Amino acid sequence: MRVRFVTLLFAMLLIPVGLLAQNDPLIGTWRLNVAKSTPAPRSGTIRIEAVQGGIRGVADGVNVRGQATHNEYTAMFDGKDYPWKGTIDGNPNPNQDAIAIRKIDTYTYEATNKLRGQVLTVARWVISRDGRTRTLTVAGKNAQGQTVNATYVYEKQ
Repeated sequence: MRVRFVTLLFAMLLIPVGLLAQNDPLIGTWRLNVAKSTPAPRSGTIRIEAVQGGIRGVADGVNVRGQATHNEYTAMFDGKDYPWKGTIDGNPNPNQDAIAIRKIDTYTYEATNKLRGQVLTVARWVISRDGRTRTLTVAGKNAQGQTVNATYVYEKQ
């Protein structure tokens, strides 16, 4: 009886996350459109999954220098800092360690990328009304203090 209760409770907790995933245009797998992105990395794919109150992102790609990249984070939409882990060619990425995400509306998000508590860049994520395109506009400075202005266009898979 107790096992049945725990199983039922667990299933009930998963239902809201499943419903969120069905209704949120952000959730899914997105592939970088290199031709529409500047400066264009060589490739990129990000899988965004719903978690209670936020998302989990896992991204893989090849940057403009030809280096393999991998990034992971789980963040809520509360604007607070959450750990961000990344690698470049299998080595830890020293250029970011946190992300803070705010959901502005169904189609718009703001992600603040940080290193040791300092804001580096702010990215605005805008999803098209048909849910097929996600455009990231990034502005700020990188960890080396160089100005960053980039636009990345992703298409839903």
